[in-house]
Amino acid sequence: MQPIMDTSLWLAHKRRALAQPLDGADFLMDRAADDLADRLGAVERRFGKAAVLFCQTPAAAGVLAASGKVTDIVRVETDAAFLNGAAGLIAPLETVPFEPQSLDLAVSLLSLQAMNDIPGMLIQIRRALRPDGLFLGAFAGAGTLGELRESLLAAETELYGGVSPRVIPFTDVRDAGALLQRAGLALPVADVETVTVRYANLFALMADLRAMGETSALADRSRRPGTRGLFARAAEIYAERFSDPDGRIRASFSMVWMSGWAPDASQQKPLKPGSAKVSLKTILEGSDEH
Repeated sequence: MQPIMDTSLWLAHKRRALAQPLDGADFLMDRAADDLADRLGAVERRFGKAAVLFCQTPAAAGVLAASGKVTDIVRVETDAAFLNGAAGLIAPLETVPFEPQSLDLAVSLLSLQAMNDIPGMLIQIRRALRPDGLFLGAFAGAGTLGELRESLLAAETELYGGVSPRVIPFTDVRDAGALLQRAGLALPVADVETVTVRYANLFALMADLRAMGETSALADRSRRPGTRGLFARAAEIYAERFSDPDGRIRASFSMVWMSGWAPDASQQKPLKPGSAKVSLKTILEGSDEH
């Protein structure tokens, strides 16, 4: 399979961002961690062993610890620098370094979009979960940076008569649900939340993306660096098409959430066709009319 992402470059961008932090640039991870807290809070059970997979910061592990629902939390990162002295495991991206049926909970925040084999990663997660174990994950989905993509494409077409890919492709929420089913996870749920952030201009947005470690890591990216003229024209187009009355531009980030359970006999299952005790016709005939 031809890789879409240059994962080595993505990790290099993440390491650079870690070494050169910009205050407030981790707002998406903070938002994902808050959402994780809400979603975990809605689950009425406790978990023995949990794995926090390639989340790059301690935010997700902190949520699990604060919930009081998890006994043992193991962080997994690609580089010890992300652990910053904390305990954890080091493993290659797109691997789940746990024995089959050894986890009760697995969490992944904002790294699946950088992986070339998302189905394979989800299958590994399902195998590592004990029966009735839970997976919770969030990643950047379709619609993320759509304004930036359109502005760069328009500027490059206008200046050079052709385009090169500069923003990674993102998975749609409908595909996310299918991926959960393909991995063999039961009771799959996928939903999306769009976060709109405003910036002074395109260059301020790009500075934030660099500080997040989320500049382009496409394997098929153009090896010709973008010129000052290209980005200047893209900034003009961005302002023309996606600015508010006060002149600030909008940037969309779509956060796709997935949840699924390792199959277990105790879980609810849909009724078999024809097994209903009362027909819909009977229910409707006996209901009051309004």
